[in-house]
Amino acid sequence: MMRRCVSELAHRRRPDNVVDAMKLGFQYLANVSSLTRAIESHRCSNAHATSCVTDRDIVSRETASSEMLVDSFGRFHNYLRISLTERCNLRCQYCMPAEGVELTPRSELLSHDEIIRIADLFVTSGVDKIRLTGGEPTIRKDIEDICLHLSGLKGLKTLAMTTNGIVLSKKLPKLKECGLNALNISLDTLVPAKFEFMTRRKGHSKVMESIDAAVELGYNPVKVNCVIMRGMNDDEICNFVELTRHKPINVRFIEFMPFDGNVWNVKKLVPFAEMLDKVRQSYNGVERLQDHPTDTAKNFRIDGHVGTISFITSMTEHFCAGCNRLRLLADGNLKVCLFGPSELDNSLIFQHSPSCGGSHRPQTWNKSEQQLFYLIALTRIRT
Repeated sequence: MMRRCVSELAHRRRPDNVVDAMKLGFQYLANVSSLTRAIESHRCSNAHATSCVTDRDIVSRETASSEMLVDSFGRFHNYLRISLTERCNLRCQYCMPAEGVELTPRSELLSHDEIIRIADLFVTSGVDKIRLTGGEPTIRKDIEDICLHLSGLKGLKTLAMTTNGIVLSKKLPKLKECGLNALNISLDTLVPAKFEFMTRRKGHSKVMESIDAAVELGYNPVKVNCVIMRGMNDDEICNFVELTRHKPINVRFIEFMPFDGNVWNVKKLVPFAEMLDKVRQSYNGVERLQDHPTDTAKNFRIDGHVGTISFITSMTEHFCAGCNRLRLLADGNLKVCLFGPSELDNSLIFQHSPSCGGSHRPQTWNKSEQQLFYLIALTRIRT
């Protein structure tokens, strides 16, 4: 994991060379962004006065949302996924090795206030959907307070969360009160013994309780994410479809994808077409629904079923052209593509600044991308 951007600026007392770097960063930002002309006129009186770069009035007045979040391919990124933690209380075989993964030191992770400040920047710039992820987001002790503050951001329409459901049922009533209005629960098997084998932990009944609790609290649909692996749970596809018969559940069958440490094998991949064929062999009236241009899922309804089913075809039918997502990792770095190995370390704003000795701006950054990355880095300076 790349080190947290501008982490050396996190202390209240900063050495002279760090203060100089801050000043040079502001100077370079002023040269490339019309936004910072407003910042310059506002002028910070000292190195600690960084609130001027996050002022909502300045951002909304100087930068159109249609520009700030449009990438080089013309895609408008109005959906932000925020990883609240790298920790998880399961060890799913397709996600991580049994021994877990090396964790970033806690001091280098985003704080509660930093999460809210950065989210506010994105929402002010045009993001209208935020999804909280992990690790497992519900193990974060301040999850309710984070949801309360995020849901209060003006312009945010959807506050969602993806969770494994292990501790969700007890927390969900409060989370809903705090503004969580969309929910995905991960569950890869309906067989308790198989659940323990796949996740290397107990807890199947707790996940089922969380799904039922979400339905009772009025979440509609309750999305259930199911990664299908050949020889593991591909025999349960129709059992999962049955969850949609009487309840407003959207089962989302996900093609098995490669991640670091999950020992991905193409032989374990069950293609979308094969999964759909299994469903059609067992059910009549399987009808394709109209998908939104930014949907990652292909959506279907079945005659007589309250809920729906979907297929996320990451491996066999890519959906890159309609991608509208950005990912903010728990250490503050940006990841623009789940399949891409690279992360954008915001400390690069100093390395690539001519005033700081850098030779040129990264060729892959357009003007709006530069503005966004610079502002994210600057909002992370603690005062």
